[in-house]
Amino acid sequence: MTAATQETTEVKVPDIGDFNDVPVIEVHVKPGDAVNPDDPLITLESDKATMDVPSPAAGAVADVLVKVGDQVSEGTPILMLQPGDGAMTAPPSLVEQQEPPPDATRPSGPAAAPAPAPTAAATTPPPAAAPAPAAPAAGAPDVVGAHAGPSVRRMAREFGIDLGAITGTGQKGRITKEDLLSFLRGPAQAPAPAAAAPAAGTGIPEIPAQDFSKFGPVETKPLARIKRLSGPFLHRSWLNVPHVTHNDDADITDLDKYRKELDTAAKADGYRVTLLAFLVKACVSVLKQFPDFNSSLSPEKDSLILKKFYNIGIAVDTPEGLVVPVVKDADRKGIIELSKEFGDISKKARDGKLSPGDMQGGTFTISSLGGIGGTSFTPIVNAPEVAILGVVRSKMSPVWNGSDFVPRLTLPLSLSYDHRVIDGAAAARFTRQLCHLLEDDRRLLL
Repeated sequence: MTAATQETTEVKVPDIGDFNDVPVIEVHVKPGDAVNPDDPLITLESDKATMDVPSPAAGAVADVLVKVGDQVSEGTPILMLQPGDGAMTAPPSLVEQQEPPPDATRPSGPAAAPAPAPTAAATTPPPAAAPAPAAPAAGAPDVVGAHAGPSVRRMAREFGIDLGAITGTGQKGRITKEDLLSFLRGPAQAPAPAAAAPAAGTGIPEIPAQDFSKFGPVETKPLARIKRLSGPFLHRSWLNVPHVTHNDDADITDLDKYRKELDTAAKADGYRVTLLAFLVKACVSVLKQFPDFNSSLSPEKDSLILKKFYNIGIAVDTPEGLVVPVVKDADRKGIIELSKEFGDISKKARDGKLSPGDMQGGTFTISSLGGIGGTSFTPIVNAPEVAILGVVRSKMSPVWNGSDFVPRLTLPLSLSYDHRVIDGAAAARFTRQLCHLLEDDRRLLL
């Protein structure tokens, strides 16, 4: 392509069907990169498919206008392209790696053995066939979540690489181009992911498939998009976090009287005051006293990252599934402000209008089933957080006051925590202090 005009061109998302607000899950280029026509620029994930947005022409990337996590639709600008000759026939990242493919073949099937073994032809096929069973295993990650984008799959086919042997480092365990190149660079990389798989929880055998139609009528109903996306996160947390749940009861008789007074006044202004606002205030107060509960483990698992901010995730039940919007800077907000914000985020959640930013940055989560019922449950820690509070419906209970049993309104609390960070004694003290604050609303002002 000649440099007849050196003005940058704005590249936009092409026609992607009826999809809107589709998340960007990979950005393949950066400013200064040279691209050819049809080279992948970004990867999008709709509720039905993963798709690459290709370059419309050759040139150099002047600026990238989107990042991972952004939501785009048809016509959204994604980058600025400077006309030019583009990249080499094969992208530089691939040309650099054209030497390693023979190396990549060596570790996968002891290539040293096949080379000097013309007489051992009968013994050579078994090692060569050994990687074949790995193919079904490679397909397993695609069942529960995105495993690799079209461009990565295409590159893997060109080099004859089994994606099942690679551990992805991208969002939701997605295999990125960098993962593929890292695999190609080191001959020892092939067995390493297999050895690490059990530690990551991916070595667990799948539940055998069954044909249920043999026993009676069945109907296949696709999972809602939220459940398809959140399922792998819940599974990962359950496999990686040693969960323990501590239960306690808080006497909220007096607190609920005060809440009802505020709620009566609030109805006139179009919002409601629920127990959730008091729970958030109480949790923030206790998190300040027990900072380990407002932390995350470092990637090396040898230290704690203590957070000096208090963003409380609130699990919200929607027709499509559970979402967890985050109330930012909860320590700076009062009961009234929190109550109004809960009304706003609940409506956005039910209408499906929560943005990725609305659900990021949480330090502690509250999951309340109070409007439904139950006596207790085990909420799953919202990793990388280290604790989550579960709340069920309050109930009237006979409480001994020293001389008589009196009816008191009690609230069951269930605290799940990461036992690598928090021990049972700390969890008991945390929950008891939380109950102590809820049992006298005046303490929430301290």
